[in-house]
Amino acid sequence: MMQQERAKLLHSILTEGLITPLFQPIYDLKSGAIYGYEALSRGPENTELFTPSILFPYAQAQGRLHELELLCRERAISRFAELGLPGQLFLNVSASLLSSPDHQKGMTLSILNELGLNQKNIVIELSEQHPYDQNGLSHKSVEHYRDMGFQVAIDDLGAGYSGLRLWSELRPDIVKLDKHFIEGIDRDEVKREFVRSIINIAHRLKCALIAEGIERQQELDLLLELGVEYGQGFYMHRPALNPSTNPNSYLAAHASQKRRFDYEHGETVQTLCRESTFIESTRPLSEVATLFKQNKSITVLPVLDNGKPLGVIRRHALHELFSTPYGRALYENKPAVTIVSQEVLIVENTVSLSSVSTMFTDQEADLLNNEILIVEDGLYLGIGHLKDLLKRITELKIQNATYSNPLTLLPGNVPINREIDRRIQEQEDFYVAYFDLNEFKPFNDRYGYAKGDAIIQLVGSIIRSVVSSEQNFIGHVGGDDFVVVFGEQDWCEQCQRILNMFAIEVQQFYEPQALEEGGIWSKTREGEPQFFGLLSLAIGVVNPNPHACDSHHFVAELAAQAKKSAKQRGGNSIYQQPYQYHYEDTAQAKPCCS
Repeated sequence: MMQQERAKLLHSILTEGLITPLFQPIYDLKSGAIYGYEALSRGPENTELFTPSILFPYAQAQGRLHELELLCRERAISRFAELGLPGQLFLNVSASLLSSPDHQKGMTLSILNELGLNQKNIVIELSEQHPYDQNGLSHKSVEHYRDMGFQVAIDDLGAGYSGLRLWSELRPDIVKLDKHFIEGIDRDEVKREFVRSIINIAHRLKCALIAEGIERQQELDLLLELGVEYGQGFYMHRPALNPSTNPNSYLAAHASQKRRFDYEHGETVQTLCRESTFIESTRPLSEVATLFKQNKSITVLPVLDNGKPLGVIRRHALHELFSTPYGRALYENKPAVTIVSQEVLIVENTVSLSSVSTMFTDQEADLLNNEILIVEDGLYLGIGHLKDLLKRITELKIQNATYSNPLTLLPGNVPINREIDRRIQEQEDFYVAYFDLNEFKPFNDRYGYAKGDAIIQLVGSIIRSVVSSEQNFIGHVGGDDFVVVFGEQDWCEQCQRILNMFAIEVQQFYEPQALEEGGIWSKTREGEPQFFGLLSLAIGVVNPNPHACDSHHFVAELAAQAKKSAKQRGGNSIYQQPYQYHYEDTAQAKPCCS
């Protein structure tokens, strides 16, 4: 395109408003819910200025970047309101444009007011890739938008050299981690360590962290394991004219499985509850002092109002008050509520221990106290202590580590057996699928245990991505053996999707020659060279009859037989063991997926 034609096109874009806003969802990784959307702009389709990588630099070269940004901002806000999208709207802004003579203060706020949007739901992204001058312009940018009630985010943290310095100086509400650190993080230990450090900094600074550029399931799984709060990327949702407002199904399934695991293997704060002396809010402080004097072991007294805890009175606080000149005379006849301290955790008895632990760590260091007031439907039950919480969490972590596979963190043999026994006892109709890799030992011998572990993790992540319902249970027996207990009748379709995904994903672990030849040369157990095909999955399935199977032991034998039959078929295959009939059964034969 000639320079003159390009300039004419840019002029048309700006005067006729030829900008199309797209929106990419940002998800809460812990729940799968929508956290917000990043607004992205496109020029006219089928023109040279369609992509932002060409459009924005050209507008800047023509001295019209400010006009373009204002147009993009206006179109994005209007479309966001028109679609009624939930959550936060993230707008990219060039901080340097605040010094432009064309800058119109309050323009964004004016648009929001017209559309009935609250500025608290708008996040201004200041990109580290934009030039920040040395005269405090970046500080001015942050304060400019904060004064108007907007949240501020640093975009592309890590893309330049000044990221941590900007973070420390600007104190943004949100930080977006550059996609460089996300790409291949599941295969790069150095990147994992960087992200772990950034997560720790974000927690200490009470700053939300968003991972950008998540394009593979393995990257997402690793971020979930590290505890990153929010994320966006092509794997979850591409930028779209009409983006989804529904929770991400994979993340929602992961959260559901975690809740179920916590429920079955975790404990609530109720286990820490101990009866204790308490006082009513109307009781005079002189009587409170007497209680402390008579009970040397009591250091804190919960204060209740009609059974509901208001807070606590601490021995040292009351002692200090009464020790001041005229302190006792002024306060001894006043009610306990006068000096009640609300710097104490008050939690329902159904809250998990891990959640209570998070509540403690989220407190300011100088407000951290030892007590937990435990309530049921808001009414006081008793008191717990931080020391007991830490002790029990440590015990549970040891227990969970014992029962979980360390490579995939999936439940191991003990939880699997419990799940099968429970379903047998409740006479449920369920299916047990036993997964095993074909040709795994030759692969391990050829490529090493690190790649072998990566393959096992791949199988686990694929199974998690497909098997999403709360009716199902995923376990890792050990090595390359996995078990899924299906409570759904479409188990066969789910198994087939797992096989299809594995056949595609496993190819990345082989060199082109091996893929072309369809396998690798390795040694047999006897040390003889032999050609082995590409890795594949064998799935043996059994539908236990609760009248014929009295425990998980019998089910395990049936599943092992089914897996053996599946392996004999070779390749990615499913074999269903014939139904085990019993003299009490009158049902017709069940169809097999084989």
